Amino acid sequence: MKLSDKDEGKRVVNKAGKKVGMVSKVQGNRVHVDPDPGITDTIKSKLGWGDADEDTYPIDESDIDSVDDDEVHLNR
Repeated sequence: MKLSDKDEGKRVVNKAGKKVGMVSKVQGNRVHVDPDPGITDTIKSKLGWGDADEDTYPIDESDIDSVDDDEVHLNR
């Protein structure tokens, strides 16, 4: 699996399918997840203007099970 900036703005769901946040930024083999994105954050990420800051949590590629058109699925 190869992460890219196209994954910014996608929902992040856990193994049970529960939404845990939104990808705000992709950096290498890590995504930064905003657990409580507002509409502004969502729009910024869709436009590729996302950022990684103190309000986001890094998740390594090894913790990701799969990525589809709309969601990033965690393996936990």
